[in-house]
Amino acid sequence: MPAFTIQAERDQLVVDRLRAAFPDGVVADEQFHDMRCITVRKEVLHPALRLLRDELDFNFLTTLCGMHHPAGAGAEERLGLVVHLNSFRHRHRIRLKAYTAMKDPVFPTFTDLWPTTNWMEREAWDFFGIGFTGHPDLKRILNMEDFPAFPLRKDYPLEDPTREDKDNSMFGR
Repeated sequence: MPAFTIQAERDQLVVDRLRAAFPDGVVADEQFHDMRCITVRKEVLHPALRLLRDELDFNFLTTLCGMHHPAGAGAEERLGLVVHLNSFRHRHRIRLKAYTAMKDPVFPTFTDLWPTTNWMEREAWDFFGIGFTGHPDLKRILNMEDFPAFPLRKDYPLEDPTREDKDNSMFGR
């Protein structure tokens, strides 16, 4: 059987298992290049990750990172998380996404499932302002503690607007 057929069958098994466990929790699933991307509701993300780890052998969390989608074309501004999981035994990987409103940018911590998410959650907090309830030490990782903004949000200015020492005529502006 071709590898892409096996991969598609495994992807479908994951989607079916998540839909069975969380009937209203799976918002969307799509094939994005060579990886299945499953979008779940915020409140389902932690139990879905536990199910994938414990029952479907996705034992390695590759990435947990933040994302910011600014408002546009009738959409609300929102933050989210992207999680990449690997099952080394089955040579299978998937991506999960979950979104939250800007007014409540908090997810439960995932350090109880994978201790390595400690630094990834701190990075999401530092750069996107996404908090994690129950995190053992949620503080900034690269920026100063009193830094007033979150630099990877799309609303963060690319240049300091108060800067007076820069001559914009040198840059064609």
